[in-house]
Amino acid sequence: MKPNRRVLLGMSGGTDSSVAALLLQDAGYEVTGVTFRFYEKDGSTEYLDDARNLCSSLAIKHIISDQRELFQSTIIDYFVSEYMDGLTPVPCTLCNNYLKWPLLRKLADELGIYHISTGHYVQKQRIDNHWHIINGEDEDKNQSFFLWGLPQDILERMVLPLGGLTKLRVREIAAERGFVKAAQKKDSLGVCFCPMDYRTFLRNNVASEAIRQGEFVDEAGNFIALHEGYPFYTIGQRRGLGIDLNKAVFVKEIIQSQNRVILGNLKSLERTEMYLKSWNIINPSALLNRDDVTVKIRYRKQENRCTVTLLPDNTLHIQLQEPLTAIAAGQAAVFYRDNIVLGGGIIMKK
Repeated sequence: MKPNRRVLLGMSGGTDSSVAALLLQDAGYEVTGVTFRFYEKDGSTEYLDDARNLCSSLAIKHIISDQRELFQSTIIDYFVSEYMDGLTPVPCTLCNNYLKWPLLRKLADELGIYHISTGHYVQKQRIDNHWHIINGEDEDKNQSFFLWGLPQDILERMVLPLGGLTKLRVREIAAERGFVKAAQKKDSLGVCFCPMDYRTFLRNNVASEAIRQGEFVDEAGNFIALHEGYPFYTIGQRRGLGIDLNKAVFVKEIIQSQNRVILGNLKSLERTEMYLKSWNIINPSALLNRDDVTVKIRYRKQENRCTVTLLPDNTLHIQLQEPLTAIAAGQAAVFYRDNIVLGGGIIMKK
């Protein structure tokens, strides 16, 4: 498709996508808004009305795309199965890289729209003939960690109107333009389909006998206490264990087959290497076998210098310059140079 001045904007009905619509119009784009129905907690569809009303006030065409079945099979089923396999899922990463942005591209293709957009707080830059996500201006809202898996044909078409703004400024813009409700909306927290309590969500989505009491043990295999079921714990967890040993202990390992959770001190969790599967590398020459790359294993986690090597079995080996704790299989690892995303992958159980 040849570039044009049309843009398809993913609209959740929240502050960020609402202001993105305003800014795209200001920039001269012909905007079409689409709201994907992914998951509706307690059946609430207020977000659909909010997106529809904002589009109506801006004379923007609005589309509702019902993707609840796809979201269930791609994200929710994955989320449940990862925990039941003793892993720690990354649903927001999976949703962005393999669902939300690909759906935007697919619908844009059907409508003859070249550009695709969201209210993400990221920017993009072309370096050595490769498009890269780069950090957003607002360090507290920067969402680059979640977009490492996007291919070039999506990155090229992305328009990111909020990348150079802070969340405070975005709220101010909404208020200045008269969209008071959008300006005052609370930020969503955590995973959209279970924002606070994933344990209850798991219990409601698996057979009653699938999660049962098991044993906390130390590194030598000695019994410490009973736990509520291995899916309720993640590597590196300290709080919420329900035990008091008069010393700090952390989840070191989850043995699914035995319904056992091994606890240890923080030092015992340190690792200096990890392996990745399902990886995406934007430009191999900018990442592999370099000594100026950093890696993050959590959205808010500090970056760690590393060297990345591609192994014959098509996995990535990451050698860390300093040890990291709480490296959890199933989670994402994302590579950076300064504020530039170089790629990422999913941590393997080794």
